[in-house]
Amino acid sequence: MYSFYPLYSEQDLFVNDILTGQWMETDDDSASLEEADGIWIFEHPYIDKKKSNERDSLSYVLTLKAKEGESYVESVFDVHLIKLGGKYFLDFYLHDFLEGDDITLGDFHVVPVHTFAKLEVTDNGLFINWFDPEWLEELVRQNKIRIHHEDNGDFILLTAKTSELQKFVSKYVNSKEAFDEGLQVNLIRSNQ
Repeated sequence: MYSFYPLYSEQDLFVNDILTGQWMETDDDSASLEEADGIWIFEHPYIDKKKSNERDSLSYVLTLKAKEGESYVESVFDVHLIKLGGKYFLDFYLHDFLEGDDITLGDFHVVPVHTFAKLEVTDNGLFINWFDPEWLEELVRQNKIRIHHEDNGDFILLTAKTSELQKFVSKYVNSKEAFDEGLQVNLIRSNQ
C-alpha cells in the first residue's frame, strides 16, 4: 500500500525504544548475523548533530542491509511508530531521497511514498506485516472503499490525508484478508 501522506501526525507519536537496536531478518532463531537475509538497524536520529548529541526519541532512522548474493545493499528509511486500533503500525519513508551529487535521470522518475505495516512485538523479535496490495486492488475494483486514491492501472496510490488514512487502517486492523498475502518480515534481535 503506497501513500502520498504519512499515517501519523505529530500528536500520534510517543517516546519509545521498542525498535532500537540491530535486528536480523530470519526465520531461524539460531541463525548468525552472516546467515541473516537482512540486517535492520533502528536508531533514534539526532535532532541537530552539529549542535548537540540529543536524539529524537519519537522517530527512527532505519538502515536496512538486504542480502543480495554474497553482499548487502543498503537503504535508509525514516520510520515512525504509532498505535491504531490497539495495534502498532510502522510508517516507512525513504530517507534523503534525491539528495547528493549523483542524481540520475532515473531518480527524477521515482516518487518517494509512505508504506504502512502492522507490527507485532514478541519477547526477542518483531513481526512486520504490510497490507496485501492485491486485497486493496480488489476493494478498489469492486468499489468497496471510499478512501481517496489514484489508480493508474499499475499502482494504487492513496492520496487521502492522515486522518482518513488512520480511519481506513483502523477499520481493517484485524482483517486477516488485509494482511494475509502482504510482505511479511520476521526480525530477531541480534546479540552481535
